[in-house]
Amino acid sequence: MAALVLSAAALFTLCGAAPRQTCVVDGDTFWLAGEKVRMADINAPETAQAECPSERQRGEAAKLRLLALLNAGPVELVDDARSRDRYGRRLAVVARRGASLGTQLVNEGLAEPWRGRRSSWCDMAGQ
Repeated sequence: MAALVLSAAALFTLCGAAPRQTCVVDGDTFWLAGEKVRMADINAPETAQAECPSERQRGEAAKLRLLALLNAGPVELVDDARSRDRYGRRLAVVARRGASLGTQLVNEGLAEPWRGRRSSWCDMAGQ
């Protein structure tokens, strides 16, 4: 697996209208130097295509946390065995000092481990 180490100078913002260069889309997807990257080891709640208000709220929290984590210092992108997903996004585990940022998001309750499919983030109380 190939790895790419980002410099501390990489400053992420929240993504807006195109063109997207270095910004965060949601809790598991971001753009780096014009390339779209999907975190391979997690699934985070959706923001733009949320199925309920609860999912959108969780997704916004995950997006803001990923933004903070990416801007906290250099990270390494370790390519997944699946190099691209069905949407053409690069798949990579994002790590700092050997620890996955995805695992950190899971531990903070903002994402779930990737299980090969999306899960529903909606519960009866949050709809």
